[in-house]
Amino acid sequence: MPSQVLVGFDESTQANFALRYTLSTYPDAEIHVLYVNDLAEQYRTDDHDGEGDIYDFPSEELYERSRTDAEELLERAAEIPRDFETEIQTESIDGKADSTIVTYAEEHDIDHIVLGSHGRNGLARYLLGSVAESVARRAHVPVTIIREDVPPREPER
Repeated sequence: MPSQVLVGFDESTQANFALRYTLSTYPDAEIHVLYVNDLAEQYRTDDHDGEGDIYDFPSEELYERSRTDAEELLERAAEIPRDFETEIQTESIDGKADSTIVTYAEEHDIDHIVLGSHGRNGLARYLLGSVAESVARRAHVPVTIIREDVPPREPER
């Protein structure tokens, strides 16, 4: 059994499912919950001149707001383990989601990564990419991807 598990976390239902899955499946593991503040993804805009993607980077005020939002999200994530009578470690890092998750796993001796999948396929996945898929290809540890249609397990009593 893994001793240290990393859960990639965002505001999605899938991320909540992934955290609940991890807590119920690896009750003895140290759980790390990571939110990646991917500013380039958040502030990408369409360039209608055919030049490709352009980025409208945030002002200092918007950046600070994104950090506050990340802290609030992780506070909500920290409440979930109470149902499982355990605690988690939370962290927010600025960066590109897939590479930041892989780097964090390497730097913190993570044994296993659990991510929620947004269930994109076909053209949407090709155009938008898939963080979960990229992490699964690049990570040096096993990766479990929780699909959007898999309900979370409830804690065993």
